[in-house]
Amino acid sequence: MSRKQKKELQKAVNPEKKHRKTTRRLRKLKLSSGAFIAPSFIGVLLFFMLPFLVVIYYSLVDNPISGEFVFLDNFKSIIGNGAFRRAVHNTLTFSAVAVPLAVLLSLLLAIVLESKLPFRSQFRTFFLSPMMVPVASIVLIWQVLFHYNGAVNDFLAIFGVDKIDWLKSEYAQVVVVILFLWKNLGYNMILFMAALASIPKDILEVATLESASPLQTFFYIKIRYLSSTLLFVTIMSLINSFKVFREVYLLTGDYPYDTIYMLQHFMNNKFKSLDYQTLSAAAILMSLVMVVIIGILFLAENKFGKDVEG
Repeated sequence: MSRKQKKELQKAVNPEKKHRKTTRRLRKLKLSSGAFIAPSFIGVLLFFMLPFLVVIYYSLVDNPISGEFVFLDNFKSIIGNGAFRRAVHNTLTFSAVAVPLAVLLSLLLAIVLESKLPFRSQFRTFFLSPMMVPVASIVLIWQVLFHYNGAVNDFLAIFGVDKIDWLKSEYAQVVVVILFLWKNLGYNMILFMAALASIPKDILEVATLESASPLQTFFYIKIRYLSSTLLFVTIMSLINSFKVFREVYLLTGDYPYDTIYMLQHFMNNKFKSLDYQTLSAAAILMSLVMVVIIGILFLAENKFGKDVEG
C-alpha cells in the first residue's frame, strides 16, 4: 500500500479528528473576528445606544433629579406647545422645498457636466468650492448679499423694486433655501456623476441602436441604475436640511423671524433652559419622523431598483 493510500485510509478511519480540527479552526476564526469587532461595538454601545436610552428615560420622567415617572405627559405637553408646532412646520416646509431641489438640481448638473461640455472641470470646481469654505465665511457672504442695504437690494433697485429686509420678512426661508442649495449641490453632483459613469455602456449602446430617444434612455435605463444613489443623496440631503440650524443661527441668533424658526432652534433653547424632559421628547419625535421617512425611501428604492440588481 502506498503512502498516499495510507493517508486516505487514516482520514476515512478518523473522521472525528478532522471534525474537531474544523471546529477548532472555526472557533478561532470567530474569536479573532469578535476581537476585531469588539472596539467598534463597545464604542457604538457607549456613545450611541446608551445616550439614546438615557434620552428615552428623560422623556418619561418629570425631571432628571426627582425621576418621577409621568409616561406620555411630556409628549402631550410638547405637542400642545405653540413654539414646537411652529418649529416643526417650518422645518418640514423647508425640507419639502430644499431636499427635492437639492436632488433634482444636482442630478441635472451631473447630466449636463457628463456631456462633452467646454470648461467642464472649471464648472466642477466652481460647484465644489462651497465645501471648502468655512460656514462662518458663507454666513458673512450671505449677510452682505441679503442685508437691507446689501448687494441684492441694490441690484433689484435697478428694476424699480423696493428694498426688502430679507432675513426679517416672509422671504427669509427663501434665503436659507438658496444658502442650503449653494452649500450642498456640489457634493450631490459628484455622487451622481460617479453613478452615471458606472452605468454599463453596452446597455446604452443597445438603446441607441434601438432608436431610443434621450428621454427614454434616461427614464427607462439611467434612472433605474441611479436608484441607490438617489436614495443616498435624498437621505443625506434630508439629514442636512435638519441640520441647517447652524447657518440660520449664525445669520439671525436664538430667536429669528418666524418663518426660519427651526426645530433645532426650539431644541437649543430648551437645552439652554435645562428643560431636558421636553428636549428629550422632541428628539424622540424627530427620530420617529426620520425613521418613517427613511423607511418609505428604502421601500421605494427596493421597488424601482430590484430589477437592476437582478
